Amino acid sequence: MKTMLKSLLAAAMVVGFTAAASAAGLISIIVNDPANPYWLTEGNVAKAEAEKLGYTANVGAHKGDTNTESNLIDTAITNKSVAIILDPANADGSVGAVKKAIAANIPVFLVNAEINQEGLAKGQLVSNNAQGAALGAQQWVQAVGEKGKYVELLGAPSDNNAATRSNGYATVLSQYPDLEKAASQVANWDRTQGHDKMQSMLQANPDIIAVISGNDEMALGAVAALKEAGKLAGIKVGGFDGSPDAVAAIKSGELQYTVLQPVAIFSAKAVQQADSFIKTGATGAATEKQLFDCLLITKDNVDKYTAPFVLSE
Repeated sequence: MKTMLKSLLAAAMVVGFTAAASAAGLISIIVNDPANPYWLTEGNVAKAEAEKLGYTANVGAHKGDTNTESNLIDTAITNKSVAIILDPANADGSVGAVKKAIAANIPVFLVNAEINQEGLAKGQLVSNNAQGAALGAQQWVQAVGEKGKYVELLGAPSDNNAATRSNGYATVLSQYPDLEKAASQVANWDRTQGHDKMQSMLQANPDIIAVISGNDEMALGAVAALKEAGKLAGIKVGGFDGSPDAVAAIKSGELQYTVLQPVAIFSAKAVQQADSFIKTGATGAATEKQLFDCLLITKDNVDKYTAPFVLSE
């Protein structure tokens, strides 16, 4: 039943994408899952920027499934898209979909996540995840201290960002020999999975003092599990994304910090570069891979959060 429901939802997304893709000058935007506020913002910002520049735009979602992604690319090709903005489903598995669009002479601009092959997309615009992870880990140590056991929640293994953030955390935390990682679990960027994995890790490791998470949704799931167990007061949690819910949790004292990914900036920038390429044959960027630095949000600057994934100076 669950498989059938997922299939129906995926089919509905493709149908909706097809229905919207009917006019000339179309930029097709394909995100992961708009149920996550990060990906919702990614799609909304890119669509608004495309429309501001005079294009028709629509947003489809693959929800991490490469078959759905491939179908959405087929639809974008059928509808004669002038460009595709894609958050790839899989670092390796999305290469074929990108090649298919390029074979149809449609330029592809990747946002948020990379593919493991350069020279295909006209641009790969992503957060500087290594820089952001170091920023977050340093703040985490400041909040947690330099001694004790902790656990880690990891993103989807198919997404290079998960490993980059985890490695970035490890680079910083390895400098503190009295900090011990008691366990780690993959929760696939998902709040419900973060909650459930946190429950199991807490049962196995009741003496932990902190949680470090690869994104906000998993961190918020952990917060919920810790609240249910009556343990949140003694266990500190840090996130990564800069989502509105994470900001609210910082204000309430339930989350120590989040690392804001500038998704609103690079989603708009990808569309601007697509527009430049369509009109001039050049993106205006010096390199295909472009990194955008992350920002730290704590209780000290949380009031400067003025819109989803936007921190004012």
